[in-house]
Amino acid sequence: MDVILLNSRRRRRIENMSSDIVNVPKHKIILTLLNGTGYIFEIKVFFADYMFLRKHHHILGALVGSCNARGCSPNEQTLTSLETQLLVEEGIAVIVSKATALLKTPTELDLRQYKDGLNDRLTEQAETLKHQKLKDTEINLDKIMNGKRKKLLQKGIPETEVDLNPQQVLKEIADNITFDRKNALLEICCAHPDKHIASIVQLPPLEEHSLKYLVFRDFWLRGKFVTSGDTFGADFLIYPGDPLLYHASHIVVLLDHCKVEPLELIAKVRLSVIVNKHCVFAYLSEHNAGEKDYSKICYQTVYWEGNQERERSKQ
Repeated sequence: MDVILLNSRRRRRIENMSSDIVNVPKHKIILTLLNGTGYIFEIKVFFADYMFLRKHHHILGALVGSCNARGCSPNEQTLTSLETQLLVEEGIAVIVSKATALLKTPTELDLRQYKDGLNDRLTEQAETLKHQKLKDTEINLDKIMNGKRKKLLQKGIPETEVDLNPQQVLKEIADNITFDRKNALLEICCAHPDKHIASIVQLPPLEEHSLKYLVFRDFWLRGKFVTSGDTFGADFLIYPGDPLLYHASHIVVLLDHCKVEPLELIAKVRLSVIVNKHCVFAYLSEHNAGEKDYSKICYQTVYWEGNQERERSKQ
C-alpha cells in the first residue's frame, strides 16, 4: 500500500477516524506528523483529499511505499517539509501528533494481539495464494493432464493402465503448494487499526524566512505548481499547470547573493536550453522588505543569446 506525504483528512471524517482529535476547525485539513512532515495512511480518504490539495492548493506531495519505484524527487523530504509548512502557515491545515499514543511501550496483551493479527494476515495471504494457484491450474488443467500422461507413457506404463483423475491431480497440486512467510506482504505503510488519541502540535523549527521557503511560497501564491529541481540541476521546477498535463516551463536556481559566478551562469543557462526551459535566478534583496516583513525576492531570468540570434535568422 502506498502513502502520500502531506496527510489530508477533512474534519467531516473525524467521526470515522481511528484517532480522537478535538478542537479542530471544520474547514482545516489534518496532517499527521511523522519525521518532520505530514502523512496520510488511510487509502479510503486518500483520493478525495489528495486531489483536493492538488487541484485547489497546488500541493503535490510525494508517494512513498512499494509502488514508488522512482518517486517525485530524490530529495522529496525537503520539498515536502516546505509544502507542510506552507499549508500550516496559510491556515489550510493543522498538524497532529500520535507519538504519545503509538510510541508507548506495548503491554503483553498488545503484543499478543499484534502477533495474532499478524498470523491472521499471513494465513489469509496463504489461502489467497493457494486459491489463485488452483484457479490458474484449473485453466491449464488439460495441458497438465497431457503432460502427466506423457511422462507415464515414457516410463513404459501401458496407455490402458494410465488413469488420471482431474480432481485427484488438483488435490495433489494443492497439497504441494507451500507459502514461505519470508515472501509475505507486510502492510508497513498503513493506518493504525486500533483507536488512539492524537494531539495538535506545532511543526518542528523551520527557517520561515529562508530563501528556499520564500521562493516556494511566492510561486505557490502565484498559482504555480512547484516541485524539486534536483533532476535538472536546479532548486525548483515551475509548472504552469498540473505536472500530469504540463511540462515544466522554468528552472529556478537559488543564489546566496545577487552575484553569480560566470561559469555557474553559463552552466545553468545552457542546461536550461538543453531541457527547453527558462532559467530563473532568485535571491533576496538586501534593502527592501515585502509583505508581512518577508524579505523581498528578486528574480533574474536569463536567456541564451545564441538562441535569440538563431530565432532572428529564421525571421
